[in-house]
Amino acid sequence: MNENKRPHRSNDRPRREAPELDAEGALIEGRNAVLELLRSERPVDKLFLASGQSGRMQDVYALAKSRGIPVQECDRRKLDAMSVTHAHQGVIAQAAAHEYATLDALFDAAQAAGEAPLFVVCDGIEDPHNLGAIIRSAESAGAHGVIIPKRRAAGLTAVAARASAGALEHIAVHKATNLAQTIDELKERGVWIFGAEADGNVSLYNADFAGAAALVIGSEGAGLSRIVREKCDFIVSIPMRGRVNSLNASNAAAVLLYEAVRRRTHGKQEMEQT
Repeated sequence: MNENKRPHRSNDRPRREAPELDAEGALIEGRNAVLELLRSERPVDKLFLASGQSGRMQDVYALAKSRGIPVQECDRRKLDAMSVTHAHQGVIAQAAAHEYATLDALFDAAQAAGEAPLFVVCDGIEDPHNLGAIIRSAESAGAHGVIIPKRRAAGLTAVAARASAGALEHIAVHKATNLAQTIDELKERGVWIFGAEADGNVSLYNADFAGAAALVIGSEGAGLSRIVREKCDFIVSIPMRGRVNSLNASNAAAVLLYEAVRRRTHGKQEMEQT
């Protein structure tokens, strides 16, 4: 396939409204407080449980699992270091800073703007500062949403919210239970998938971002995971002129986003002139 041309992908899925945003995230500590949090159905990114406590905390553990919330068993000393109250009782929940959006909500945002969808997919971004910076760049560039995985990645914590510099108030973030399956759904709905890697087979300046596109940014250390890389339609490389051959994940996202903006703006101007 010519790297500058690609067939059209259609998008005829029904739309649903996005949920409203929630308040600032927090660490909720102690058995009773965590139980009430889980029962409230407020978004929870992760549950930290002291090693050996799953039996005594069976009700907490079972409720978290029933909601699909990742549970990380860890040394009590880690909980001691995390704790603000110093009375965590062996369990701390990390509540999301904002409500997560449905995938349909991201498509709704593109439709409302009268534009081809432009999404950023984060494949295992673990640093909440990086996630917040990516969200900030995505919103500034006019992207219609950000997709993050449910496991082994940063969520919408208060740190990520602060790092977004307010952008989180204006862009939808979808948390994917299975990132590979979500990418498959994006492709079914007409979106082309562009993964970012140093060994890409398409140069940044030759990639066709003009249509419906999702830009996939890999983790800070390992880059794109194997299965996500295999799902990408194109692997895009950013030209490097210096001796360092890689960029920080949030910087790479910004470079790709603004090249996509340039291509889309140029394409729109050409259409208006014809």
